[in-house]
Amino acid sequence: MARHPLHTDSAPRAIGPYSQAIRAGDTVYLSGQIPLDPATMTLVEGGIEAQATRVFENLKAVAAAAGGTLDDAVRVTIFLTDLGQFGAVNEVMIRYFREPYPARVTVGVSALPRGVAIEVDAILYLGS
Repeated sequence: MARHPLHTDSAPRAIGPYSQAIRAGDTVYLSGQIPLDPATMTLVEGGIEAQATRVFENLKAVAAAAGGTLDDAVRVTIFLTDLGQFGAVNEVMIRYFREPYPARVTVGVSALPRGVAIEVDAILYLGS
């Protein structure tokens, strides 16, 4: 099965040796997004709500570049430096996903790139 890298200028460019997403057949693997503004490559200001909103907007843009939407997500992984922010992230996430919600894992971590509070990746399924 061929692997096809995906890129969009509507999401932050990769800050390391990875692709924004890889499509393999009907499955698309979206790399983790942190709250970087794609136009300026600077971190968004504000608390967890602002950071989570930017992260999900970035994922939404990469999903669109793949020919899908976040409704095609079958798995989401959320990394948080403070699990006390779990509820606030859920409030943001519900604006981007509909039932049936994707499977999800939330992992507490000690640190994330550039000192952000949240990183999220996703897997989309674009088959029928």
